[in-house]
Amino acid sequence: MLIRFFDIFFSFLAIVVLLPFMVPVMIGLKLTGEHYIFYLQPRVGNGGREFMLIKFATMLKDSPNLPGGLITQKDDPRMLPVGRFLRKTKINELPQLINVLLGQMSLVGPRPQAKSHFDLYLEEVKKIISDLKPGVTGIGSLLFRNEEAMLDKIKEDRKDFHDKVITPYKGELEKWYAQNRTIWTYFILIFLTAWSLFFPESRLYRRFFKDLPPPPPALAPFVQFFLI
Repeated sequence: MLIRFFDIFFSFLAIVVLLPFMVPVMIGLKLTGEHYIFYLQPRVGNGGREFMLIKFATMLKDSPNLPGGLITQKDDPRMLPVGRFLRKTKINELPQLINVLLGQMSLVGPRPQAKSHFDLYLEEVKKIISDLKPGVTGIGSLLFRNEEAMLDKIKEDRKDFHDKVITPYKGELEKWYAQNRTIWTYFILIFLTAWSLFFPESRLYRRFFKDLPPPPPALAPFVQFFLI
């Protein structure tokens, strides 16, 4: 209940404070690209139930059905004119504050996944994640903040690498979060997320979370590209 109180308080406050900055973004999206503002996609939420995740539009409407599917690359040709800027600054994530107010998400939690990606997790991981509300940020979101840039360095099949290497590690990170979920972790992850916006190369998280599961060997050569 305490976390829910802070979810409502902080998300409402953020919407009020950031609305003057979001209005120009909405106008810009309406006047460019395909002229739509929000991107809604079904994601797996609490209890395994799907909900509609809300983001600012950064990709073509039909992008999931175009080459690349649900995996976005650094210089993805499906990206809208202002999409690259919105994704780099994470401004595209701000409408998820509405999902938080609606009780579909928390400010902190597991990364909300499309069902096809969620189904790649082991059953144990799926059960653990389903017991929690997905988060606007979280340990998975924090460590994989630059996932698109990291995938750009992969020479092998990117989808195969994502499904067989990255996804299992994300599952281990979400298990860690579920086992260490406290109000302290909640506030530290919010702080680290804000910190990373100003200092994207910082590894400050290591001072707070010394027991994170290590990445698998296949990820080791790419760690510098996605660990903040």
